[in-house]
Amino acid sequence: MPTTTNTSGVIRLVDALAAEPAPPAPPVPRPPRGLAETPPHPGTGGPIPTDLAAPELLLNRELTYLNFCWRVLREAEDPRVPLLERLKFVAIVSANIDEFFQKRIGGLKQQVGAGFSAVTPDGRSPSQQIAECLQMIQELEARKTEVLEAQRAALAEAGVSIVRWKQLDAADRARMRAFYLDNIFPLVTPQAMDPAHPFPFVSNLSLNLLVTLHYRGDGEPLLARVKVPIGAGIPRFLRIDGTRFVPLDEVMIGTLDLLFPDMEIENCARFRVTRNATTEREEGEADDLLELIEIELRERRFAPIVRLQVESKMTPYLRGKLAAELGLDEQRDVFEAEGMLGQRDLMELAGLDLPALRDPPHAPEAPVDLLGERSIFHTIRDAGSVLVHHPYESFQASVERFLREAAADPKVRAIKATLYRTSRDSQVIKHLIAAALGGKQVAVVLELKARFDEEANIRWANRMERAGIHVTYGVVGLKTHCKLVLVVRQDYDGLRRYAHVATGNYHAGTARLYADFGLLTCDKTIGADLTELFNYLTTGFRPRRKYGKLLPAPKILKAALLDKIEREIRHAEKHGEGLMQWKVNALEDVDIVRALYRASQAGVKIDLIVRDTCRLRPGIPGVSANIRVISVVGRFLEHARVLYFHNRGKSEYYLGSADLMQRNLERRVEVLAPIDDPRLQAELRVFLDTQLGDARGAWDMQPDGSYRQRTGEGKHSQQQMIERTETRLKDATRLRRRKVAGIAKRKLR
Repeated sequence: MPTTTNTSGVIRLVDALAAEPAPPAPPVPRPPRGLAETPPHPGTGGPIPTDLAAPELLLNRELTYLNFCWRVLREAEDPRVPLLERLKFVAIVSANIDEFFQKRIGGLKQQVGAGFSAVTPDGRSPSQQIAECLQMIQELEARKTEVLEAQRAALAEAGVSIVRWKQLDAADRARMRAFYLDNIFPLVTPQAMDPAHPFPFVSNLSLNLLVTLHYRGDGEPLLARVKVPIGAGIPRFLRIDGTRFVPLDEVMIGTLDLLFPDMEIENCARFRVTRNATTEREEGEADDLLELIEIELRERRFAPIVRLQVESKMTPYLRGKLAAELGLDEQRDVFEAEGMLGQRDLMELAGLDLPALRDPPHAPEAPVDLLGERSIFHTIRDAGSVLVHHPYESFQASVERFLREAAADPKVRAIKATLYRTSRDSQVIKHLIAAALGGKQVAVVLELKARFDEEANIRWANRMERAGIHVTYGVVGLKTHCKLVLVVRQDYDGLRRYAHVATGNYHAGTARLYADFGLLTCDKTIGADLTELFNYLTTGFRPRRKYGKLLPAPKILKAALLDKIEREIRHAEKHGEGLMQWKVNALEDVDIVRALYRASQAGVKIDLIVRDTCRLRPGIPGVSANIRVISVVGRFLEHARVLYFHNRGKSEYYLGSADLMQRNLERRVEVLAPIDDPRLQAELRVFLDTQLGDARGAWDMQPDGSYRQRTGEGKHSQQQMIERTETRLKDATRLRRRKVAGIAKRKLR
């Protein structure tokens, strides 16, 4: 079988058939110090035990996620990344930290408040986790501030300036003052803070000004809070001209005389709060799940504050007063920022239309197997299964087309779908509504508790129900996280079930930013399994359900994965061969980690591509010497879950929605589907080999939990996939033209 070898030592298959795996790669050489690397995991400096039950062999979920943020921040420093894309990565890290406080720190603080003292499998109490997380965040924020300052200087050299009010000349100030007065000032509401005015409510992640002032001739200090009205069409950065911008908060500070005429401004400092997003109630006690989620959303708006960020120039007195009014511990909950507050807003500037400062434009290609105007159902029926890889291949030309044709096809009798997150102007839901209005039976299992998308999902639920769609909210106590569509069609030989099983959400926006797989299939067993699964989701009834091919969670998936690991162990012990290669977003489940350790000890070679959280420590002699872990960070967010088992030459490939986290395997409805077609297995083999051999975008995890970036000069694996998809499309188009020309010649004869 022909092969090529790349710089990382990974054998990459180039043969069209890939029923066999690439031979295990040798360990990646440890690069010399001084190259890009992330901090080691706290507490990994001591002796490493070989007892698999030892907590020292498990890294902490929260801390390993923050290490991922370090890897993302490195993209913001990398000179190989275009300048505005680097700014984007600063915004992404800032948004990630915001969400980390909302979800993870908020949850840990709830545990502390409830007196919860049990330790995690890695041996940490809630208080210890908070302390170590805050220490890592402090270091991360300090580095991010340095990176942003360097970026601002580089942007200024490139002609893009973020200026302060004091740097504007008189003409610019007058113009921005007039713009602000006409377009934003009517939206601003100053609020006094005195005995006659209770302390105002401060909304989550809002940017605010704390103003100290007094009347002329009267030195008694007064205090006011002003919310900066960002959002609903109001940008954070106002364009002065061309590519010069001034932050809205700078304009407001420079024009406080409009809000407080004839008063003396003593001081003005920015502040920002982050509220806890963990406000879930017990579903089993609810009569109406929709009403329960609406209550949770109202409670989240007024949830406890878990972080107060203040400008460094805020006086100690005002900082203490603000903390007291918000009910916070000044030492524990107040964070002084040296740089700009709310750096997630930099995403506005990252989107500037300046091609020289951005990645080359990328437009998803039409999937090769779905070219032409032929019915998508006929194409799937003839092929058996079709694999689509986003964002390299078009979501619109595959998933949306699948649903659009299902809605319009008179032979389609029913459509069933699960929805977790979707876009604001979702064509997916519009096609489902069109199908229902056209008389088809449509059922949707909508997950109302998709974090931060609850309000959008409630609106969609109401709209779909008005159109006659049967909307259910899944099984009580479980989140429905699987991504599935089942279409029942009257074919020439009877009813046939067509399915779409995906690793990513039915969201056209993220389908251009996230790297995901989708399987379109008319496999009879998968269709029957999905019928059984939808019956479970729409009733919640739990009779003994049998599945022929799918591995659904929470009943089957985890046990099946553990069984397959044990099978590889047996192969390694009896025949000296065993190989597993997994691509996931997170590896957190303790049982899975310890099973992988046992497999490594038995001689099974294990390659793990884990985007962010990873409890496992690779490369430990006697424990995980046969395991290597890499993380790929790049232009697109790696989101696909693909699992490969060698199975002594009888290769098994799976894809689906589940990450290897306890919550996904035990408290969510997830699905892994097998990829049996050798042609599609070949595509997954190329994908895995390309990621494992990435010399540009991959980071190698070290035994101490740190990561070291590979420094090869090759192309990023994502760029390789872009180019491969373009080449495949060109080849397929050329072949189609030859066939058409051949047919035309025969007709002329």
